[in-house]
Amino acid sequence: MEALIDFEILVTLFWQNLDGWLEYPMQAFTFLGSELFFLLVMPALYWSIDPVIGFRAGMMLILSGGLNSILKMLFLTPRPYWVDSGVRAYSSETSFGMPSGHSQNSAAIWGIIAATIRKKWAYIFAVLLIFFIGLSRIYLGVHFLHDVLTGWLAGALVVLLYIKLEAPVSSWLKKRAFGTQLLISFIFAITFILLGFLAQQSAGRWVLPTAWSTLAEAAGAEAPDPLNLDGVITIAGVAFGFTAGFTSWRKKFGVYEIKCSLVKKMARYAFGLIGIVVLYFGLKLVFPEEPLLIGGIFRFIRYTLIGMWVTFFAPWFFRLFHLER
Repeated sequence: MEALIDFEILVTLFWQNLDGWLEYPMQAFTFLGSELFFLLVMPALYWSIDPVIGFRAGMMLILSGGLNSILKMLFLTPRPYWVDSGVRAYSSETSFGMPSGHSQNSAAIWGIIAATIRKKWAYIFAVLLIFFIGLSRIYLGVHFLHDVLTGWLAGALVVLLYIKLEAPVSSWLKKRAFGTQLLISFIFAITFILLGFLAQQSAGRWVLPTAWSTLAEAAGAEAPDPLNLDGVITIAGVAFGFTAGFTSWRKKFGVYEIKCSLVKKMARYAFGLIGIVVLYFGLKLVFPEEPLLIGGIFRFIRYTLIGMWVTFFAPWFFRLFHLER
């Protein structure tokens, strides 16, 4: 493993030594694979463009993001700037390195979008974007080549499994009572937390190497905190809110559709985005983060409300303010 890391450090240094101007386009590509970007794009797809694509993209964000957090805690691998002082940290991360979350999530989300559109241009666009997002993670010094490759592989597997299982699982869920569907949504969400906790505990007596923290500090980056469960709790909250809101909407109003003018579509997105900002930042100011258990519970509630805002409350307000048709 050390020989592989030494070789991949050389790969990273090769890209970083090409030219400094590459930092800006690479930062842009990295943003296109970030959870923040997907949290902005996924509601736009769901509210104003195509609810099927939006729902699938949302599920990919949940499934791929949750799986990635768990896998990172199982592999326990460093980031390049944690182990080599020559690597510049153009970006900063606190979690383990493998697999790359940006690479995995971009492969999953852009992959499912292309698979839903089913046009040649969509596949070409997705492949190019996924490639450059992965490359950006190497250039920025936050991932080794093997992190990116395993991320792409994991993302592709998530897409293939989702496409294969979506129809039978959906058919099975529709036959269940409404209360049972909500319970399944909750169990689905809690499973992420349980698996994340088990992955954390599997680290056993693993201790964060002092060199990792020292080199991260020297690179001007955040201190590593790779066994933190905040990311898993965030995904779990979004999972419960997103799926429970979707289920509640179908129970109350039927299939969610978009039948309105371009102006109303833009208004829907602007209004809905304001709601996400209010819930994200407003509740963050109000909800406590300590002690750890209480902070985790309130984090789960906050992201549950954000997920439910996307699939239920925002569409309900669209109907209320006549932005539906």
